[in-house]
Amino acid sequence: MIARYLARRDPVEQPVDVVVLMGSAVLESVEVAAEAHRTHGVPVLISGGIGHSTQYLDDAVRRRGLDLATGRPEAHVFRDLLLGLGVGADQIVVEDQSTNCGENAHFTRRLIDTPKTLLLIQDPTMQRRTHACFERAFADLPGTTLLSHAPLIPWIGPDHVSAGPGRPEIWSRERFRSLLLGEIHRLSPDVYGPNGRDFIDHVAIPAEVLAAYNRLVTEDPSVIRR
Repeated sequence: MIARYLARRDPVEQPVDVVVLMGSAVLESVEVAAEAHRTHGVPVLISGGIGHSTQYLDDAVRRRGLDLATGRPEAHVFRDLLLGLGVGADQIVVEDQSTNCGENAHFTRRLIDTPKTLLLIQDPTMQRRTHACFERAFADLPGTTLLSHAPLIPWIGPDHVSAGPGRPEIWSRERFRSLLLGEIHRLSPDVYGPNGRDFIDHVAIPAEVLAAYNRLVTEDPSVIRR
């Protein structure tokens, strides 16, 4: 329930102007961005420097045996993967300074100066918070339309979490649980919301999602990645 809620997927029933791909450890995001590029015939803006997910991205690259240099900004790794999927270099814009989803939004805003329809693709555990960050960052550009499309709905297997049965591991179950609970914690009005650090506007979390969160936190409060 929590995973599905965080993996925000809006209906994409209109043309989009730019695909905005956030750097993360989820390589499936690149495949979805390449498909969106082909479907809509629009450029891909990749946003991601070196942050808390960079080491996990490097681990994912090594696990899959990809011949890519690691230790680089996430946007550079994703650019190489997009090129390998046939996206032209002239169709890729790189923002490689952001270190979190708030900076993804603010640094992307600096690159876009007219209202556009943006298709946001992010790690599914961070898709909803990323959308909230973009809403805040683009509030000064009326006419902008933001659509979120998480690249996958996480499948929770017996020993790992992936895009589905038989698909490569993305997270261990323990890390995935920590990420989910940490995200709900951040979405709280008193944490990242208006009554806390004021990074995002108010996000109305469904009562059933909060109930599931509270139940899991009660079982083990230490699991939250703060």
